[in-house]
Amino acid sequence: MPHDTSAVADVTVAGERIQLDRTLTILLVGVGGQGTILAGNICAMCAAEAGLDVKVSEIHGMSQRGGSVSTVIRVGNKVESMVCDPGCADVVVAFEAVEALRAQHFLREGGAMFVNDEQIVPVSVSIGNASMPTDAREKLEGIGARLIPAGQIARDAGSPRSTNVVLVGAMSTALPFAREVWEDAIAKRVPAHTVEANLEAFARGRAAVA
Repeated sequence: MPHDTSAVADVTVAGERIQLDRTLTILLVGVGGQGTILAGNICAMCAAEAGLDVKVSEIHGMSQRGGSVSTVIRVGNKVESMVCDPGCADVVVAFEAVEALRAQHFLREGGAMFVNDEQIVPVSVSIGNASMPTDAREKLEGIGARLIPAGQIARDAGSPRSTNVVLVGAMSTALPFAREVWEDAIAKRVPAHTVEANLEAFARGRAAVA
């Protein structure tokens, strides 16, 4: 499935406000503790700063036990619904490879998928009720997902806990918000003493896609 990350939507920029020709749907998936909710909040802040209507829906199922976590963000001139049906997500960001496989059916034709290139053993596998797929990477490459070593990039940036911000950087390349708007949102959402390291992680995430 070819992905056109340069044309998620046609936009008209007037000052700092953006007009979209349709509502965009962004789906973030991962497991508890990976920072998916912070990443979703940063994205929502960017959309609000651009003058768009924003709706966010979060599912935290068993997040304290390493369970699946998902966030749906819908942005547009007027967002009527929070529904993310199969085949309707313009951007899918997966913080772990198995969660990416579970979410792939939500990606629309021509949408963009960014995946943290690592696997986390879920509770169901660790207790013997399920098994890990051995070909996750190959399947994701087959659908055109962009695999990003976000954990290693975060460590190289001097902020091992900023894997989520690396993925925000990747995601930012597929959405119509200026880089400065993303950086401002990050600076407002992360602890003050980590701003510089997180901005470096964001920049490296963008560069990884380029």
